[in-house]
Amino acid sequence: MIITVDVKPGQREENVEVIEENHLLVQVKAPASKGKANKALIKLLKKHFGRQVYLVSGHTSNRKIFEVEE
Repeated sequence: MIITVDVKPGQREENVEVIEENHLLVQVKAPASKGKANKALIKLLKKHFGRQVYLVSGHTSNRKIFEVEE
């Protein structure tokens, strides 16, 4: 499954909000530097889906494309 994720780094709370079926808004505490926000985002998405997730594109963007294992 392919999903689009809009990420907001440096937030007070971590949260996953479903915008549409394959579109999420995710807040992470980690700052957007040295890949910290991406690592926190991957960890949070793994917990949310209970499956492995892979960052496909958007490594330096606030809009990212992930593949979630079926």
